Amino acid sequence: MAGRKPTITDVARTAGVSKGLVSFALNDKPGVSPETRKRILEIAGDLGWRPSLSARSLSTSTSYALGLVIRRKAEVISADPFFPAFIAGVESVLTEEGRALVLSVVPDAAAELRSYRTLAGDSRVDGVFLTDLRTDDERFVLLAELGLPAVALGRPDPAVPFPSVQLDDTRGIAAAVAHLAGLGHSRIAHVAGDPRMMHGGRRRSSFDDAIREAGLEPGLVVETDFSASSGADATRQLLDAHRPPTAIVYANDPMAIAGLGVAQQRGLRVPGDLSITGFDGTDISGYVYPALTTITSDPVEWGRVAARTLLELVASGSADSVELPPASLLIRASTGPAPSHSGSTAAHS
Repeated sequence: MAGRKPTITDVARTAGVSKGLVSFALNDKPGVSPETRKRILEIAGDLGWRPSLSARSLSTSTSYALGLVIRRKAEVISADPFFPAFIAGVESVLTEEGRALVLSVVPDAAAELRSYRTLAGDSRVDGVFLTDLRTDDERFVLLAELGLPAVALGRPDPAVPFPSVQLDDTRGIAAAVAHLAGLGHSRIAHVAGDPRMMHGGRRRSSFDDAIREAGLEPGLVVETDFSASSGADATRQLLDAHRPPTAIVYANDPMAIAGLGVAQQRGLRVPGDLSITGFDGTDISGYVYPALTTITSDPVEWGRVAARTLLELVASGSADSVELPPASLLIRASTGPAPSHSGSTAAHS
């Protein structure tokens, strides 16, 4: 059988039984004695037999695939380590289950909705992951109409009829502001994400609340699309302000790393002149110079838990929402005491 994939016929011939009996044994159906089932499974393993997903799909009316549609610019996805890490977590579970991930990156809302209709209409996936939740998110209504199971990543509106995998990121933002205020910073800015995304708006609100809690004047805020380039532009805008900040809290690590580069290009010392914090705890954040103080969220584990939750929903028709451990502050070298002279940041800019 060199060069040819073993079939059920090969297993049956080697075991000396019918193809029907082999099929029953391999699919764990009743009517096969434990001894015979064990022998057939051992022979199948020795021959290198693997199940055909297309055949399984026809016999079980399932696609053995899950879907992930991401509505962001391609350059944002390519520069953001969160999604590769999340996908790695998903794949680690799907591989064990003999399933595949169908990934689509789309530019806008219309294209995203078309993708869901295509995935459901062609029965290409058994369920989908929903990322970047939005206020009054129309995707939930569409997926309910399509009968396509879904798991939301984040904290959706309570009325959403799907389970979610949630993580409290408000504590992380609050901890970052408290950390900087404790170091003597009074002019703290925020490079926020897309306000149309619930997590972008929630991190902005958390920042505003934390500034008030610290008794500081409202911080400067610049909204972005979460891309590194927009993070760099926002940093330049903040450093060009009449009274530039001495610390900046970024809504993700790529923007913080871009901001770190902008600051150093201008001759600013980090953290001597400017302190910087990120969000997501990406692996690369520990290897930039200085190492980035960031808020950790473990996207790989998020992917694993989301995959298990969606598989449970697909298999049984219901699944409980899961609350992950809250995001926490990881203090590294990019934050330090506020400059002794209030104008030091501006002097270098």
